[in-house]
Amino acid sequence: MITTEQEFLNFLDTNRFTYRRIEHPAVYTCAEAELHRPDVPATSTKNLFLCDKKARRFFLAVTSCEKNVKLDALSSQLGVKVLRFASEENLHRLLGVTRGAVTMMGLVNDQEHQIELWIDAGIWQSDYFLSHPLVNTATLVLSKPDLERFFTLTGHTLHLFHE
Repeated sequence: MITTEQEFLNFLDTNRFTYRRIEHPAVYTCAEAELHRPDVPATSTKNLFLCDKKARRFFLAVTSCEKNVKLDALSSQLGVKVLRFASEENLHRLLGVTRGAVTMMGLVNDQEHQIELWIDAGIWQSDYFLSHPLVNTATLVLSKPDLERFFTLTGHTLHLFHE
């Protein structure tokens, strides 16, 4: 498991990803992150780590910070009756992060592919995305092709949902 930001950045560098890193104070919400948003044309991502009622299926749902996700509507698209936020224990065990640092980049730690990746189709049209590098004290700017390559490298199939 990759447990530090530096280990993760080494992973990106080893695999020749192109990214820009912006350091900032710890942020826990999209509103706080917006205060330190880099001046680049990129989508700020909101990452929701979810599970079904019995915590047998796990989902990472990604949308933009400007949107509110209705879990009832999303649950039908994901094929589950009840959708809820997963526990902090499962967040740490599967993604290797804590609340406030939930990120698509955490999929690097889901080597058993227990997490289904779902991205809002409305934001997937963007060319660049903002994402935490396993910590909430920095933000990476990544291109869509690099994200697609990252998902392929980690073995995660991208599913799209519609808001």
